[in-house]
Amino acid sequence: MDLNYFSVADLLRAAQQENCRLSSLVLTQQAEQMELSEEEVYNKMRENYLVMDACIEPGCDPMLRSTSGLTGGDAFKMKSSVDNGKNLTGSLMGGALYRALAVSELNASMGRIVAAPTAGSCGIVPAAVLTMQEERGLSERECVMSLFTASAIGIVIANNASLSGAQGGCQAECGSASAMAAAAIVELADGTPEMIDSAVATAIKNVLGLICDPVAGLVEIPCIKRNASGVAGAFVAAELALAGIKSAIPADEVIWTMKKVGDVMPAALKETAEGGLATTPTGKKLFEQVFGTGENGGCSGCSGCR
Repeated sequence: MDLNYFSVADLLRAAQQENCRLSSLVLTQQAEQMELSEEEVYNKMRENYLVMDACIEPGCDPMLRSTSGLTGGDAFKMKSSVDNGKNLTGSLMGGALYRALAVSELNASMGRIVAAPTAGSCGIVPAAVLTMQEERGLSERECVMSLFTASAIGIVIANNASLSGAQGGCQAECGSASAMAAAAIVELADGTPEMIDSAVATAIKNVLGLICDPVAGLVEIPCIKRNASGVAGAFVAAELALAGIKSAIPADEVIWTMKKVGDVMPAALKETAEGGLATTPTGKKLFEQVFGTGENGGCSGCSGCR
């Protein structure tokens, strides 16, 4: 089977022609390409899903702190609000928010995560799928299969634009993850291929131009909270699509636009920590809090400056 991973439209058209979910086509194609059985490929994806699931409990530890000491404990606060019925948006959105925070905070604490598609955006897809499982009573297999659909969308984005904050800004990281999550949500809700296209398009449209400006060059501030807003955006995009609201601009054109926007984005706003929130007075104080001061302004040689 030959699937075109350069076009969302072509992938979804193939699913329509075969009258099946996109995930089924992707699983079959990947098994053929890897010369493995479908069950072997499925089990590899299941391993990823189990790692995602295993992030939530430790990520919600009230004592969790990142190596830098800048972040940690927010997932616990959000979960407590949900558990006590105090959050405004109910268990579905509240659950998605605390799960996204949990995975992201665990990442900042050097815990084991799945880059989906990147470490900086690692909380969005897990939060979406795990929350759908909890809220809809879905089977593990349905959730694992939805990751094949999410992955296919991620491959199309990688082939046409970028998944890297250093290349395309945070729109390329949290935006791509949000689109992948939206596709998974629509599939889990029995949406049509057309709905997946609209959900992917809407998720990216809503964060076009989002910069990557990590405070102190660390994947913590504002990255962790952007994971929460990323999964919220995925549910918004999926909800609109499932209601039959179409994106006026198709997903493929939105992805191409994201590439063009990323190309003209200044380097200072692409993971260098030389612009945006990283250069605010508080951002600079947090840098000094972590790295101290020095002749070169406290430069630590962190990944954000390379």
